[in-house]
Amino acid sequence: MMLPGEAAKGRTARLWYMESNLTESVTALGTAAQASPGRSDAAAAERAVTRLYEAHALGMIRLAHIMLGDRASAEDVVQEAFCGLYRRWSHLADPSSAVHYVRSAVLNRCRSVLRRRTTSLAPRGLGGQPEPVISAESAVLTREERDEIMRAVRRLPQRQREALVLRFYLDLSAEETATTMGISPSSVRSATHRALASLGRMLQEQS
Repeated sequence: MMLPGEAAKGRTARLWYMESNLTESVTALGTAAQASPGRSDAAAAERAVTRLYEAHALGMIRLAHIMLGDRASAEDVVQEAFCGLYRRWSHLADPSSAVHYVRSAVLNRCRSVLRRRTTSLAPRGLGGQPEPVISAESAVLTREERDEIMRAVRRLPQRQREALVLRFYLDLSAEETATTMGISPSSVRSATHRALASLGRMLQEQS
């Protein structure tokens, strides 16, 4: 059995390992970019992306973890999204929107992973249901209750699930969620309302 302190150390170690890998990837990209004309800002982009990673990586991993139910895949998705941000840094119209770009990239990559899983499992008739995710923020709940909630969340339609997670797990506003999902704020509110109603029904049926 892993003690809480040991679990926290493990998460910190994994995050440090990911940050090291990201730094190596971004540095390699930066070296190649500096060798090309017109890319003298590569070092500045590297610093900016690294700072964003340090500030937002954990929240992005949590988002991907809930969507995918797989910590390793979540970490891969987030690292790829930040490397993609570095490659597109010079094309950003507004660097202050970078965190929105990464969040959308993470969500889109999660969608791609889920589509691949569905495609690969469908011929064999498997459900492809990920393992339950237990959130550290839900420590007040019992393990059984946490698992039940996460299973119910994953049964929601994709748009409802994404809106619910972004609004209430990452605590984004309706406008920020809309930017991330590429839909209107009114659609976010509608999807969130339907998601909460469906989630309530599912949990009531299971009780």
